[in-house]
Amino acid sequence: MRAFVLTPKKQLAAAGVVALAALWMGVCTAAMMVNALALTATDKEMARMQAKSERLVADREARLGSAYAQLAAADGSSGQLAEIVEKRHAALAMLLTNLKDTPGAADALTPTITKASFTKSNDPDARVQGVRLSQERLLDAADSFAKGRADRLRLAFRLAGLTPATYMPKGGSLGGPLIEAKDPRALAVILDVDEGFAERIQNAAVDLSEARSLGEAAQQLPFARPTTVASATKTSGFGVRFDPFTKHPAFHSGLDFAGATMTPIYSTAPGVISFTGVRSGYGNTIEIDHGRGFKTRYAHLQAIAVRPGQRVAIGQRIGGMGSTGRSTGTHLHYEVWVNGRAQNPDRFVRAGEYVLQAS
Repeated sequence: MRAFVLTPKKQLAAAGVVALAALWMGVCTAAMMVNALALTATDKEMARMQAKSERLVADREARLGSAYAQLAAADGSSGQLAEIVEKRHAALAMLLTNLKDTPGAADALTPTITKASFTKSNDPDARVQGVRLSQERLLDAADSFAKGRADRLRLAFRLAGLTPATYMPKGGSLGGPLIEAKDPRALAVILDVDEGFAERIQNAAVDLSEARSLGEAAQQLPFARPTTVASATKTSGFGVRFDPFTKHPAFHSGLDFAGATMTPIYSTAPGVISFTGVRSGYGNTIEIDHGRGFKTRYAHLQAIAVRPGQRVAIGQRIGGMGSTGRSTGTHLHYEVWVNGRAQNPDRFVRAGEYVLQAS
């Protein structure tokens, strides 16, 4: 047997070692608990991203399941799938041609729709491919027509110094499911097509609706020519010129058209006759209020064919060209006023030419 004597020094040393070991274990345990309970901002972000990723995966799996269900409903038959695609094509054609009241839309889209007749083939794959190509051609034609017409009308308004957005319906809702379904996913459900295809359809529909709204607004604004006779040429423009009587620079507030006596003069937009009679310097004059702050004036007339308070249509004959008032020869002095200020009528005449191109 051996005996060990623990001296006080050895006992103190052993107690110190045990105390240090306990302290170290306590610190480590506390650190582990802190790390476990206190997630950093990065850990939280990673957790959020992981949860989002899991949701996306679940969504994809749900869509895949839906696609498999659709295939199962068709019994795996390519012929039945072709019929489903054909029905989607017919719905697409119907929705787009529903906008045929937009001037020029029917002429632009009808040839493409006619060519999009279903492929007469017994091969289901060929039928599906043929209809898909027809859908793309129809959508391309609608896109091209809508964007082209909308761009020309916007340019027309800007040429006249007007802001196109002012003449668009407020709130952005132009009518129809293609416009009201702002979320492409919602429109995709309505049309039963993929989101990318639905977004293209919506863009074309928005352009078509904007073009139609601008076209309707253009019919209420003085964009037409006051005389359509080819021999009636522009002789004096808007702005500073040498006055034919004083021979000094003076401001000319309108646009002059020279022609023969009694050359027909027409209203350049629908409106109400606000004045007929003689104005100093203008001679026999007609003024038309078109609403929205627009007014037109037709001066130096030989004859007046309308009366105050009478409603006139665009292109309606209102008088005959003459040389009354402060005039050196037979001509029409034509003015356009917006909110009490004279504008350059030539800008409106040129804008009207773009409107005609867009029709």
